[in-house]
Amino acid sequence: MPQVPPRVPPHLLPGDRVAVAAPAGPVDPDLLARGTALLTSWGLQVTVLPHALDRHLGHLAGRDGDRADDLTEALADPAVKAVFCARGGYGTQRTVDLVDWARLADAPPTVLAGSSDITALHEAVAVRLGTTTLHSPMPATAALADRPANAAHLHAVLFRPEKVTELPFTAPPLVSGTAEGRLAGGNASLLAASVGTPTSLPPDGCLLLLEETGEEPYRLDRILTQLLRAGVLDRAAGIVLGDFTDCGEPDEVRALLADRLGGLGVPVAAGLPAGHGELQLTVPLGTRARLAPGALHLLEPPLAARPVADRPPEAVRCVS
Repeated sequence: MPQVPPRVPPHLLPGDRVAVAAPAGPVDPDLLARGTALLTSWGLQVTVLPHALDRHLGHLAGRDGDRADDLTEALADPAVKAVFCARGGYGTQRTVDLVDWARLADAPPTVLAGSSDITALHEAVAVRLGTTTLHSPMPATAALADRPANAAHLHAVLFRPEKVTELPFTAPPLVSGTAEGRLAGGNASLLAASVGTPTSLPPDGCLLLLEETGEEPYRLDRILTQLLRAGVLDRAAGIVLGDFTDCGEPDEVRALLADRLGGLGVPVAAGLPAGHGELQLTVPLGTRARLAPGALHLLEPPLAARPVADRPPEAVRCVS
């Protein structure tokens, strides 16, 4: 993780323009419609990007170049204040190297929200642009459309980030202790798959979030062992474990996590409701935080204050 302070996008206001992209798997139109309706109900002007409903090879949301172009155009447009990734699945790794990062280097920072396969994009944005991002539920998934608690937390981070000061743990730590650092990470299998690529984020001094879904214990063992062998995990100041959904019996999974992570010599917290579980809190990646017993304390707001000159007319009317 770079030692310089990251670029932090401004928070959202009613009236803002936002975009929905599909960098990964094919999108269900009905779920997308429900998710965009939710974003619209927050007072946002929502644009679904041109290739969001495309399909390619059966498992991709359109061709790689088209998906990358959608991302580039949205992130480069100063009128677009946030880009929401529609869903995960697979495909983001095929997209990240085709994004025009040189063009985006001069663009103002934009909120980027998503999770799961979008971990590859979170890493790329951090490495290429130095911008913070949001590990969050996504609009073309039931996790956002059907779960009010997830939507409420994402809304708070987007519109009132100064009020979001801690994220609770729901399980005892694997290794007790406290640590500070900038949050990084996401889906463990995507982090392992990115090792050795130009957009793999070195987690030096970070609090590294790890979550996973659908990986049996022996496959989860392989993922964690790869991260250990690659020297990724021992560079973190602390480990924050999210949900490990459908990865086997909870006690077996916890024992495996303790076996692979317990010898790192850093605190290992467990039970952050983030990832693929019922409750999916939004985790601000790049934000400085303190890992402490019972909670992850955010030491700075997830998003920056909004200059008055950058407020849409709808927001000015709401304030007045």
